[in-house]
Amino acid sequence: MLQILGLGAGGLKLLTLEAYQALKQADKVYLRTKKHPAVTDLEREGIVFESFDYLYEDCESFDQVYQTIAEKIINLVDSGDNIIYGVPGHPLVAEDTVQKIISNLDDSDYQIIAGPSFIDAIFTTLEIDPITGIKIIDGLNFTARDLEPSIATIISQVYNQMIASEVKLTLMEIYPDDFMVTVIRGAGLVDQRIEEVPLYQLDRLEWIDHLSSIYLPIDQDNNRRFNRLLEIMEILRRPDGCPWDLEQDHYSLKKHLIEEAYEVVERIEEDDLWGMANELGDVLLQIVFHAQIAKQEGIFTIYDVIEEINEKMIRRHPHIFAQVQVEDSDEVVDNWEEIKRQEKARNGKEELVSILDSVPIQLPALMQAQKIQSKVGKVGFEWPEVDGALDKVEEEIAELKAEIKKNNSKEIKEELGDLLFSLVNIAKFLGIDAEFSLRQTINKFKSRFNYIEEKVAEQNKELTNFSLEELDKFWEEAKEIRRRN
Repeated sequence: MLQILGLGAGGLKLLTLEAYQALKQADKVYLRTKKHPAVTDLEREGIVFESFDYLYEDCESFDQVYQTIAEKIINLVDSGDNIIYGVPGHPLVAEDTVQKIISNLDDSDYQIIAGPSFIDAIFTTLEIDPITGIKIIDGLNFTARDLEPSIATIISQVYNQMIASEVKLTLMEIYPDDFMVTVIRGAGLVDQRIEEVPLYQLDRLEWIDHLSSIYLPIDQDNNRRFNRLLEIMEILRRPDGCPWDLEQDHYSLKKHLIEEAYEVVERIEEDDLWGMANELGDVLLQIVFHAQIAKQEGIFTIYDVIEEINEKMIRRHPHIFAQVQVEDSDEVVDNWEEIKRQEKARNGKEELVSILDSVPIQLPALMQAQKIQSKVGKVGFEWPEVDGALDKVEEEIAELKAEIKKNNSKEIKEELGDLLFSLVNIAKFLGIDAEFSLRQTINKFKSRFNYIEEKVAEQNKELTNFSLEELDKFWEEAKEIRRRN
């Protein structure tokens, strides 16, 4: 019989009577580590044991250490001896080796003998009532996504300054650099040590060792929390909230969502990465705004939005989350479109009469034209070479000139549209984003025209005081400056 035993969080006085009796009666005792306050007491009691501390030097990672220990203990189960495997604290609290062992054994193969965990000792030391809410995180295995500043948190297994440094860097993704945290070493022991330090100093404590944990109090005002954004929007939309926010609905917000999306694009084109972060926040606000309105109407919540996109991303990436093989990104796109078609069929939307019906009509005209031409191109409705598309542009120019001579406004508009559509087709052939290309030209034009305005302002005149030839001279100067730069 394998008995997995908790040595408690301190010396022999914190060992349960059941654990003490089991240790005295065991045929063989194995400890994950000798670095525990109870070990000296066990030696005084004449309890002979072996430890696995040597593996911490032999193995390349903690996970490899834990896996090796688990395998060794599992191999001892059928030895016929009464085996004890002892671990610090409680066997089921922050003990990877125990989880690896019991996941590979039947319930009848082992017995868990409890011991007070370091968590209990921390609760006592800091006078914390866990019923108010506490989160416990493994310092060796967590990311910023695991952090929730609105809940008090204990980070365990902060074995040394190096791990403390890694923990600090992850915490700084969410918490302010000067956020005060409490470091506890040897909670419950006679020589326990507690110190409150700003987060940025966490890894400067030279006394941090295998008995150390970190306590993070609630940070209710943390503005990096996604839930904080939800709270703010709920406040703005409650009856005594902001009058403007209360007046909005899905339709009134449409233009704002589009405007914010284009401002993100503008920041990208300007290589303004911090500005992009700011504008992405505005887009996120719009999403949360719509979700809050829908929640109040009893239709859906932000969590439905998140669930839908999570499921969609997993479903549409079978080459990542399933066993589908792909050769390149083109095949990824083809799979994506086929999965979309299947989804529509399952949702009873197979009444599509055209492959173009899936192109949103709300898209800007250039983007819509390019998507349409891309879709028809996939079924073979396109010129075999770009020369055909270029010839079509010349044909449309000729037809536009003819209608201009006739002064037929209705036909002129139609031919101009045909010309623009043909130009987009050339962009498709060349692998150029027509929308992005035109926006680049617009920005270039604005830059050059701003130069003209500056030159005019230097002479304390108005634009209308200059002839076209004079303004064009400034334009050429702006072109030359850009060419030199």
